[in-house]
Amino acid sequence: MANTERYDVAIVGMGPVGGVLACLLGSKGHRVVVFERHLAPYPLPRAVHYDHETARILQACGLGPELEALSERADVYEWQNGRGDVLLRFFSPGMGPSGWPYANMFWQPELEAKIENVVSAQPSVTVRRGWQVEDLGQTADEVTLSVRRVTTTEIDDWRTETTPTGDASVVAARFVVGCDGANSTVRQLLGASMTDLGFYFDWLIVDVALHEPRVFEPSNYQICDPSRPTTVVSGGPGRRRWEFMRLPNETIDELNDVARAWELLKPWDVTPDNATLERHAVYTFQAKWVVGWRRGRALLAGDAAHLTPPFAGQGMCAGLRDAANLAWKLDAVLSGSATDAVLEAYSVERAANVRGFIEFAVELGKVICVADDDEAAQRDAGMIAARQISGDQAMPDIPGVSGGIVASDDPLAGSLFIQGRIRFGGRTAYFDDLLGSGWRLVTFDQDLVGALPGDDVEWFEGLGGRVVVLGTEVEDVDGSYEKWFVDHGARAALQRPDFYLFGTANDAAGATALLGSLRAMFSARADCKRKVDQ
Repeated sequence: MANTERYDVAIVGMGPVGGVLACLLGSKGHRVVVFERHLAPYPLPRAVHYDHETARILQACGLGPELEALSERADVYEWQNGRGDVLLRFFSPGMGPSGWPYANMFWQPELEAKIENVVSAQPSVTVRRGWQVEDLGQTADEVTLSVRRVTTTEIDDWRTETTPTGDASVVAARFVVGCDGANSTVRQLLGASMTDLGFYFDWLIVDVALHEPRVFEPSNYQICDPSRPTTVVSGGPGRRRWEFMRLPNETIDELNDVARAWELLKPWDVTPDNATLERHAVYTFQAKWVVGWRRGRALLAGDAAHLTPPFAGQGMCAGLRDAANLAWKLDAVLSGSATDAVLEAYSVERAANVRGFIEFAVELGKVICVADDDEAAQRDAGMIAARQISGDQAMPDIPGVSGGIVASDDPLAGSLFIQGRIRFGGRTAYFDDLLGSGWRLVTFDQDLVGALPGDDVEWFEGLGGRVVVLGTEVEDVDGSYEKWFVDHGARAALQRPDFYLFGTANDAAGATALLGSLRAMFSARADCKRKVDQ
């Protein structure tokens, strides 16, 4: 294969997950090719929510200045019964620990366009639209992909038909990542099976653009009415989304109809006179994840690896966490800083995280997906009584990293580290904007840093790591870092490039041990990797 094009990483799928992964790898100078069978970005909305952690990942791609304009905050997420009684209210005002609002509603085509712009600006990244992967082969050293130029026609909002228009060609890469959605070709070629929780409900999804600004109160809520379970949420500035569950006596064809969509929107005074219907489609909510996210040099991410009901708003968020997690691991392997054994930790870390929020989303789905009056009445009585005791709640934290590339025997290892405002070099901004994202050893203790072995510090800096001493040339503007260290009884925190903590330390010996543990994990042989049970 003397004429075969060769890359460091081949990514299949140019949605948000593939785009963010390409951006993060491209920013490190790795040669990346992205194959996408659609000739243009998908023009209709799918995801409508991202959280504070996901915002920080997008910030790492250079999109921080863009996010406020393309999204609106969602501080309240309310659950009501058919009479309007509040069953559950999630209330998360202010900024999350990542420095961004806890919940943000957006219009996906606009975000995808922003992502594609930053990917296109990466000189080492090539995006090949109108190409489909047809076969995949592996050796010990590389993956080969058979790809063909195609034309893709939309059958409806969720189905496409692909027609070959050219001869096949072959490209090779050290690694391939399937980010090609729920019907992933890469997953099928790998023969990867999925754990299925058996949660299936059909819902009509309706997206509209409003002709005039309107206030909806509450802005985002679930109507747990057995006569028609309904979701009403923001679709980003100037847009709204409704989701209507298919009832037992309805067919999909009866529900998936333009006239039916407008009829269902009438109670909110949304009509063709004051709104434009951008999409209507019946989609089956599912709860699944792949068993084993890596097969040799091929890996899966996003919807190719997991599917979640939308009730917790974590579908795209989970995919971007996959991208952030995988990007630094691939970078470490490609740059020679680590053996490919670190890639085994990708499945360990992400599978547990994904299981947590999928199971939470299913539990929320069990609250709303009730079409029986008696069952709904029992649900209402129990939840109203419980709310009289608990009141409003914050959205549960997303599960952190358990196992994988984290320090052992540290209860803070694997938890999400904060991002606060700092002053550095005469500028005041968020930490990542001034010091970048990557491996960061953060402390207020200059003496602790001075006691670190020079060899370990040099190795750490070779990873792109940086030792940050707050209170000296870097000022903790709002005291958020000081508060974090006091609250958690730590003197040093070692942050991974995906913003999770590798671990914490209370003295120089502990910090030295952290660096030594990380170095040992990066040099571990693949034949010593831990067996993963997923």
